[in-house]
Amino acid sequence: MKHTQHKRSDCPINFALETFGDPWSLLIIRDIVYFGKKTYGEFLESEEGMATNILASRLAHLEQQGILVKKPSLSDKRKEEYVLTGKGLDLIPVLVEMANWSAEHDPHTAAQSGGSVFVGEKSLLGQFV
Repeated sequence: MKHTQHKRSDCPINFALETFGDPWSLLIIRDIVYFGKKTYGEFLESEEGMATNILASRLAHLEQQGILVKKPSLSDKRKEEYVLTGKGLDLIPVLVEMANWSAEHDPHTAAQSGGSVFVGEKSLLGQFV
């Protein structure tokens, strides 16, 4: 049974946090955008070590929010793949800016200032459209 979630406020920042503000949702989206991951098993292999129950919950939440859609795999009919919707694709600039911010302010991040391992949003968008 689906239940409707009560919003804390009508603030746009609150909406974003309620949609993808937990510690795992943006990492799932990152894995799709930057690393080409699509399946449940591929998400489990992420270096952050997400628990299976958390992964299942986050994927269901992102589907419910209209950010991801689950489709049968074209290469293996036994598997399902998660793909970004238009709403999910709109998050690519957010990820790019978060990576840029991290590169600027965290000297230990993998995204180094000036020579980031993360490419610009225009390059990323080309993979999805």
